[in-house]
Amino acid sequence: MNGTTLAAERAKFDALADRWWDPDGPMKPLHRMNPLRTGWIADRLGGRDLTGKTILDVGCGAGLASEAFARMGAKVTGLDAAGAALAAARAHAEAGGLAIAYRQGGPEDLLAEGARFDAVVALEVIEHVEDRAQFLGALAALARPGAPIFLSTLNRTTKSFLMAKLGAEYLLRLLPIGTHDWRMFITPGELGAALRPAGYRITELAGMGMTPTGQWRETRDLGVNYLAMARPA
Repeated sequence: MNGTTLAAERAKFDALADRWWDPDGPMKPLHRMNPLRTGWIADRLGGRDLTGKTILDVGCGAGLASEAFARMGAKVTGLDAAGAALAAARAHAEAGGLAIAYRQGGPEDLLAEGARFDAVVALEVIEHVEDRAQFLGALAALARPGAPIFLSTLNRTTKSFLMAKLGAEYLLRLLPIGTHDWRMFITPGELGAALRPAGYRITELAGMGMTPTGQWRETRDLGVNYLAMARPA
């Protein structure tokens, strides 16, 4: 991911490393969202028992999704370019007795090793990526033949600007100011078009919405946060 993510984006998340696992800290929305994201993905991989499956978590940060998949029995590799976030991930996994292979670098590094996985996951990552075609091509190349790719991201709509940018960062202070650049958000149509050169197509989409109590649930509304599953075309 070194060649595809913006250096400023990596530095931004490195700076949050020491508070990543604080459920009431700056990553609180991700903590609340994580059960929905990882559960949705697990259900499409055959259920909440992922024993024997290999999963690559690209842009894993401090390991919120990686740990969830590992607790379901999967053999997880977490990949990120942010060294401080990975240090937090390794320490937290070790404290919890979880064997997760955390790697610093980008997808191209694993490709050079010939690595392949039963599922490739990139959650809240592509909106921070500079070269989307290169990034998605690498994800596709890291998937075993026939294996799915899962992404979650933010739609570029007026609603997402009001809720995910102005609302979450400036009004409610759910996220640090500057976490997102609304211009980098990607519509489902754009995501589908970007996946086609990699030989993949979107087969399922689901919206993610926050309830008044702060919990996240699956919804048909794709206007702000959404999940996507893609399979070989």
